[in-house]
Amino acid sequence: MLKYSLLFSALLMLFSSCFKEQNYNEVPEIEFVEFFQIGDSAKIGFTFQDGEGDIGLSDDQIIAPYNPESKYYYNVYIVYYEKDDVDGWDVGKDINGDSIVFKNRIKPIYFGQPKGLKGKIIATIEPIYYNPFSAESDTIKYKIQLIDRALHESNWVESNEIIR
Repeated sequence: MLKYSLLFSALLMLFSSCFKEQNYNEVPEIEFVEFFQIGDSAKIGFTFQDGEGDIGLSDDQIIAPYNPESKYYYNVYIVYYEKDDVDGWDVGKDINGDSIVFKNRIKPIYFGQPKGLKGKIIATIEPIYYNPFSAESDTIKYKIQLIDRALHESNWVESNEIIR
């Protein structure tokens, strides 16, 4: 009987450890996972962990600091880079000479009491994932950043080199 009791206690401890609340940093941390092309568009995936779980913005969150004119209107920034065979990596420029940055506004993942969350986000890069006007767009990469509702900015992560 004691043997079964110890086995039951050990199993209970094992399963309860699966449900312990995680203590992550309140500043989101991200890690690049994948890139996949869909025609001229693409998707880029990254994992995240956040101690407060305040990832994402709802459509009605448009009052400052989330107003359309603010940096915080968007919560995922994907900066486009091209590899120059002589000078190395440079931020890709559009036809007007402006840096190419894909901005996404992801929906809320969780509302409620602060709670550590981790998961995976897949963001869309559209309408075209590369610069068709650049001779250097044969080898590209992206840098990604996530911003939570408390305006904590995650680390920047880089994708793998993408050969077109």
